Amino acid sequence: MSKVQYYTASSLDGFIATKEHYLDWLLQFGEGAETDYESFIADVGALAMGSHTYEWVVKHLEESGTAWPYSQPAWIFSTRELDPVAGADVRFVRGDVEPIFRDMQAAANGKNIWIVGGGELAGKFHDAGLLDELFVQITPVTLGAGCPVLPRNITTPPLRLRGSKQFGNVFVELHYEVPRRTH
Repeated sequence: MSKVQYYTASSLDGFIATKEHYLDWLLQFGEGAETDYESFIADVGALAMGSHTYEWVVKHLEESGTAWPYSQPAWIFSTRELDPVAGADVRFVRGDVEPIFRDMQAAANGKNIWIVGGGELAGKFHDAGLLDELFVQITPVTLGAGCPVLPRNITTPPLRLRGSKQFGNVFVELHYEVPRRTH
């Protein structure tokens, strides 16, 4: 059965991007260097992405002259009009994640759904009871402020640690399961 997974990198003080949505602090370590990204992405059948993440990816692709890196369909959650990337299977959506989730799940065809970013979008999946797992790769930098990993108060029940891994001398990945809330 497919899972909804939030796989991201974070500064040591809990931010996935600067206040301006920059990731330069992360790129100094290379893209996917010394992580399990390749095995993770192999099990992904659909992507969910917020508009700031999408705009950052598009800008990064233009600057580097590379093509859209995902073969999976991507749902871009935005309240603004954005331009599609030529040749990419991107679907612009707005509103609640729950009705859109059904289409994502069908397209994933048994594979996992990756919430690429950002934290607020992952929070919306959590609020709808759809978030299953978090993979947070902690980096040895602090930002002092920025976009939080998951801007939600999740205390009861708490997340369940499923494992941790060290990648080289840079990343420590924490893998958490999101327990279902009971009322």
